[in-house]
Amino acid sequence: MSSNGTATPSGKNSGQDDLYQKHQKVYVREVHGLFATLRNTAMVALLGLYYGLAWINWDGQQALLFDLPERKFYIFGLVFWPQDFIYLSALLIIAAIALFMFTSVAGRLWCGYACPQTVWTEMYMWMERLVEGDGRKQKKLDQGKRDSGYFGKKVAKHALWLAFSLWTGFTFVGYFTPIRELTESFITWNLGPWETFWIFFYGFATYGNAGFMREQVCIYMCPYARFQSAMFDRDTLVISYDEKRGEPRSRKTKKSLQAGETSGDCVDCGLCVQVCPTGIDIRNGLQYQCIGCAACIDVCDQVMEKVGSPKGLIRYTTENALEGNPAHILRPRVFIYVGIITLVFGLLIYSILTRTPLEVDVIRDRAALYNENNMGLIENVYHLKVINMDARDHEFSIGVDGLEGIRISGETDLRVMVKSGAVVEVPLRVEVDPVSIKQRSSEIFFNVRATDQPELLQNERGKFIGPVER
Repeated sequence: MSSNGTATPSGKNSGQDDLYQKHQKVYVREVHGLFATLRNTAMVALLGLYYGLAWINWDGQQALLFDLPERKFYIFGLVFWPQDFIYLSALLIIAAIALFMFTSVAGRLWCGYACPQTVWTEMYMWMERLVEGDGRKQKKLDQGKRDSGYFGKKVAKHALWLAFSLWTGFTFVGYFTPIRELTESFITWNLGPWETFWIFFYGFATYGNAGFMREQVCIYMCPYARFQSAMFDRDTLVISYDEKRGEPRSRKTKKSLQAGETSGDCVDCGLCVQVCPTGIDIRNGLQYQCIGCAACIDVCDQVMEKVGSPKGLIRYTTENALEGNPAHILRPRVFIYVGIITLVFGLLIYSILTRTPLEVDVIRDRAALYNENNMGLIENVYHLKVINMDARDHEFSIGVDGLEGIRISGETDLRVMVKSGAVVEVPLRVEVDPVSIKQRSSEIFFNVRATDQPELLQNERGKFIGPVER
């Protein structure tokens, strides 16, 4: 059966034939124009950040480093720990809502300009064109003789791809192992087994995805392509072919023009298909394979300019605008997205600015409610866990207040040294004169302060249990 339910001569389902047929390589024609320039600018900027940030130092430390063995995450002078997972959650929320907002406004803007698959694929296609020429020359090479020229170009292309892939994997590992140390280990052939594994794993993943799979990742593997339409509405800017203006299509030859043939603006040149990285025809309507790269807009505008027709036969527009209705780009859902992003981002920045790299957990010994010592004072036993989340070691003094005359039993100046990233458990007894106890459960505070940095302070609440004098 065919896709519309009619029988095919072979008696087989054509949809299944399409599903299981051998993949045909898409030979993408190079295009220039406004959107191609924007796409290339985004590629250079994003790849520059990826390969450059690993080499930037900040206060003597790699600016961006995720030190998993030490459980330290350095981000431009700030040090975060696994306990700070809430900040990562906030960033993921912001990223998700931003993706929803941009999709609602301008469709697959992320896919066309900033998705890692798109960015690296553009880079690999550039290297391919550098060695083999544009799409037509690549196709001619693949269909031609397998001579020395053919193998020479193929070897040169794959050598470039492999070198760039390994550099990509090396940079990736450089965000988890200090990249200068990694470079020294590489030069001296002293890389660790896990470092070697991840360099090759990430390198060959990039080599396979960007060099070979390309549009197949977007069409078959990316989940975003499947649910992004749920965020579209009639006021979403998407790349569209103006069917009313373009149809019926015609080559507009001298013979047809002399015969008075009426036609639309589309000259049926097929260039919009040739420049599409996923190989679709945008004239068939919006399809989930479209990644919003706008290459078809650039090439169609050039054709319209040559034939003397207005640009914009293929353009960013909305469904309402195509039907001649008013378009509303800034609509309530967009403002809701902006509001959520602003709120979460504001809370994140405030939390980071007021963050104290010190945590204190107070655990009261529940084995006994309270004890009375030989001096007639009421005692409670506690265990304090002091967590130093700063980048350097600190000595901390520990005090207690909240009740008149309260103090740590046997200590006049309790101090403890805690290394960076370490957790030290401090057992202690707190004693109070029973006269000062006015209720069975009283609120007290443990004060933990760095002796060398007084502003590094944490006051943690605790409960003191005692008898009530009648």
